[in-house]
Parts: sequence; C-alpha cells; structure tokens
Amino acid sequence: MNYLQTKGRIFDIQRYSIHDGPGIRTIVFLKGCVLRCRWCCNPESQEYKIQTMKVLGEDKVIGRDVTVEEMIEEVEKDRPYYWRSGGGLTLSGGESLCQPEFARDLLRAAKERGINTALESMACAPFETIETILPYLDLYLMDIKHTNPAKHKEFTGRPNELMMENARKVALSGKCKLIIRVPVIPTFNDTVEEIQGIAEFANTLPGVEQLHLLPYHRLGQDKYVGLGRPYLMEGILPPTNEHMQTLKKAAESASSLHVQIGG
Repeated sequence: MNYLQTKGRIFDIQRYSIHDGPGIRTIVFLKGCVLRCRWCCNPESQEYKIQTMKVLGEDKVIGRDVTVEEMIEEVEKDRPYYWRSGGGLTLSGGESLCQPEFARDLLRAAKERGINTALESMACAPFETIETILPYLDLYLMDIKHTNPAKHKEFTGRPNELMMENARKVALSGKCKLIIRVPVIPTFNDTVEEIQGIAEFANTLPGVEQLHLLPYHRLGQDKYVGLGRPYLMEGILPPTNEHMQTLKKAAESASSLHVQIGG
C-alpha cells in the first residue's frame, strides 16, 4: 500500500505553536493513550474511539479519521514559517505510539519533503515499535515523570520501567536528538529529591543535553466536565514561579544538563 494512504485518528491540529520543538510548528494530536495520568490536560485524547464532549454547552465530536496524504497537505501549508524559523511538524497526543504506522508514515512524509520532525511521547511502547519511527525523527521530546515505579503507577496507571529503558535505548541509538521533559505535578513529583532523581537519570543518557521542567496547569479541567468525568486533581494549585526556580536549581546541581522551565 502507498504509505500516503495510511489512516490515523486525530483530534486536533494546532498551528503556529512555539512549544514542542524548535521554531514555529504545526502540532498534530493523535487519539489514544495507554496511560491515565491524573493531571492530563487532554483527557479527550485518552480513548481511541471517537467521542462527544460538551464544549460551551454544545456537543463537539472529538476525533476524526484522516490519511497521511491529507495531513501532510495541511502541514505543508505552513512551510514558509518552518523555513524561516527552523520549525516543522510535531506529533503529540495522547500517545502517538498507540498509532505507530500512522505516526511513522506521517513523519516519513514530512522528512521526504524536507520538513523538520518531532515527537512528543512517553515512550510507552515496545522499543521495536519506536525503532521503526526513529529514521524519520529529528527530535524526540520524551516525558520522564518519575523514577519510582510504584508512585508512577499510582498516578498514571502504569509503572515506568519500560519508559526508562526506552529512554536509554533511544539515547544509545544516536538516531535523533533526545530532550527529557518533566511535567512538574504537585503531590506527585515536585520535591527537590524527586526532580534531582530524574535529572540524575537523564544525565546518564548519552547525548542528552537538555531537561525541560513543565509546570502543572489546570487548563484542561473544563474538558473533564465536558466528558462527564471527575477531575482527580481538584484543589491542587500549580507550582509557584519561586518553587519552579528552586526545582530548576536542584536539577542543575544534580546534573550537567541545560535545565529550562517550559518547553
């Protein structure tokens, strides 16, 4: 089959983004995730199935099926911005690796058109799956949320051994640039010791130079109401700027990485 006809299921496209990779980017959000992080700001991404969500009192259909060809045509519309800014295409989710063939083929289409590619992912898949994607990837933005498997499972539904093992394998492959990102979540991983633990781990990964600390926010809270789901982080406040600076210094003291707040 022509790889441009590979089908995938997306729920959003965000243009002119200056996060999730260098320059100005187009982010394609894929449906489906194997984790159930309590703080998830895209709860509509978790189920692979097409859903209905209340948005401002109106029913909104979340999820549509597309081909690689349709998507790359959308992405190419912003090519002048990529060229001037060093931007490109970023796949996000959900967890993009839940649709590995679509992710691989969309990244391939971008690469063959000279467009920079990035993947925002938790590496929650067999490494054999990730290996099929690496040839078409310039930048892997990988979440490492905690070093403790039990606490990771309590807050996300799964332990973390696979993700940490995959982080090492991606780094050792040398196929693409790897940046480690940490969603900083109060009650979960926002102590100096926990952030230092993640920084120490990231510091052992060959070729990894950057650690991004992403402060928890509540921008997705209304989506839970729209989906008829409880918001499990009710009453949890985002970390203060002062606390984020403290954690940044802690990560710097535990590693030789360039640490920044935000992506």
